[in-house]
Amino acid sequence: MKRALIGAVAGCVVLGGVLVLTPSGQRKAPPPAPGPEARAATAVGAGVPAALPDLVALIGDRETHLRAHPRDERSWAVLGTAYVEQARRTAVPAYYPKAEQALRTSLKVRPKGNVEALDGLAALANTRGDFAAGRKWAEAAAQAAPKRWTTYSLLIDSYTGLGDYKATRRALDKLLDLHSGSTVLARAAGVYRDRGWREDAAAALTDATALARTPAEQAACLEQAGQLAWERGDREESLQHYEAALRTDPDEHGALAGQGRALAALGRTSEALRAYRAALDRQPEPRYALELGELYESLGLGGAARAQYDLLRARVREEAAGGVNGDLVLGTFEADHGDPATAVRLLRGEWRRQPGVAVADALGWALHRAGEDEEALGFAAKAMDREHGGGVRSALYAYHRGVIERDLDRGGPARRHLTEALRINPYFSPLFVPVAKSALDSLGEPAAEGPAEPTAAPGSPGAR
Repeated sequence: MKRALIGAVAGCVVLGGVLVLTPSGQRKAPPPAPGPEARAATAVGAGVPAALPDLVALIGDRETHLRAHPRDERSWAVLGTAYVEQARRTAVPAYYPKAEQALRTSLKVRPKGNVEALDGLAALANTRGDFAAGRKWAEAAAQAAPKRWTTYSLLIDSYTGLGDYKATRRALDKLLDLHSGSTVLARAAGVYRDRGWREDAAAALTDATALARTPAEQAACLEQAGQLAWERGDREESLQHYEAALRTDPDEHGALAGQGRALAALGRTSEALRAYRAALDRQPEPRYALELGELYESLGLGGAARAQYDLLRARVREEAAGGVNGDLVLGTFEADHGDPATAVRLLRGEWRRQPGVAVADALGWALHRAGEDEEALGFAAKAMDREHGGGVRSALYAYHRGVIERDLDRGGPARRHLTEALRINPYFSPLFVPVAKSALDSLGEPAAEGPAEPTAAPGSPGAR
């Protein structure tokens, strides 16, 4: 007992010396920062952008691991989801079949309750533009794990693409109940934008940017804020957001195309062309080629415009080989720069598959370009019908509807929608803004006795 007492006293003395010599803030070393593989795995698991170098590290790490452990269903799901993100960030369609193979392998190894693989398949389908398949996989994941919050972000994408805006709102409500933070706020901002709630969308994006945990996530929020500012015609603010996004993450290639739009609207044409070309070099999206081609066309550079249109067709073919549905962008292109009859065929098929607002607008415009103005007006009205999801304030949609109404001799509604288009965003297109202004001038001033009673659009509740 005596020896034990002496030992205890000595131990206390030693411990006391350690406590005295160790500053209170350094008694426990902080955990090491996560490596690139862990950062990318966390990002893709939460459905947020991952830095491209981190994605490369994660993909290499999981491929190596799976050669030794081919029955690890979770690693197959992580690898497949990482391939989806890599395809989205780089626009390299070869990653899509790899993603599908990895995710289906995960599901084969573990057929039941494999929500990671189900979420990955939903993300793959949405990114390919197959929103019906995205809904199927995401609903299966939600049924298997109703409190898994990431699934509801995927459901929002699927329902929006399918034009089911009531289901979109329900999915957002569920997401907000289950989780908070930057990812959720950015997703909410997209829904608010589609409803026409611009101030709410901007506020949500401001908070999302402040709460973002990684440069890639913050840059994605800034790019989304740039889009929102652009849509309301604020050239300077949109450019500031895009520049901030690129400073935060130089691999946020969508911000390069955004810079092109804003710089062109500001009259800084040479810089705009360089920004678009850089965006296409790094992420050759067909829509960027369409925008650059129209900018060239507005400058009278027909040969350069045709080169971009040829690139668009080639890119759509390449993406189709990877399972990507490019009918919306190809139909939009054909309506204005190719064969309107082909555009109508493509977009009718798209409308049958997934009748969203963007498809309604594109199909209405294609029908107008094909000479079917009565039917065209019905779809143009659907694109702006607030009761059925058309709450987004789009200058392009208003322009399309106004031109269709003008050609149907509906002067009052045509004047109202063309004016609305130029008020929403006076710079919405370098090619079509002059056409909108000319169409508005051709309508002249309203009659002195006041505007005529507007005629209901075909298919609308007031039509007879």
